[in-house]
Amino acid sequence: MKNEERNWKFASLLPGTSPTPSLFRSCLLLTACCLLFFPACGYHVAGTASRIPPDVKTVAVPAFKNLSTTFRIEQQLTSAVTREFLERTHFRILPNPAGADAVLKGTVKDVRARAITFDINTGRATSLQVQVTAEVKLEDLHSHKILFSNSSYVFREEYQVSESPSALFEEDKPALDRLSRDFARTLVTDIIENF
Repeated sequence: MKNEERNWKFASLLPGTSPTPSLFRSCLLLTACCLLFFPACGYHVAGTASRIPPDVKTVAVPAFKNLSTTFRIEQQLTSAVTREFLERTHFRILPNPAGADAVLKGTVKDVRARAITFDINTGRATSLQVQVTAEVKLEDLHSHKILFSNSSYVFREEYQVSESPSALFEEDKPALDRLSRDFARTLVTDIIENF
């Protein structure tokens, strides 16, 4: 009797419904069905799904190739990617593919800088944007299967131009450092997350 009273009270709280015990049971059944199907929607905790097979324990990250005219950009990107892998994954990272289970190859295809704002009085650029386009490929060295590939990663970073012409080249280095960190963070996320 007490159970029916409780059902009656719950159903009477719903607007526009007549309080019946069958309505309460229907609501419970609908809720239970929803809870059963939500885990199947593909949601998971970040970092748990991986494109990398479980037998891959060691990943080689050799120095990226540089097809651009920007000096040492390939070293910055390689270093940032290696650091990101070490901080966020359990893989052992090597600089050389010998003895590795997989290899991540990267190529810097292009680096461009362009002015995005100008001083109204002088016409000089006051801020620039640097854009890096790169290609990356992760290959399983046992099966020779491509585990991940993106032929056109594009990253941009803005920076202010100093009024002193001698400081111009000093300011693009921190911008490229920030861009390298963003590139590495995005790349490692794309590789380890299976979305």
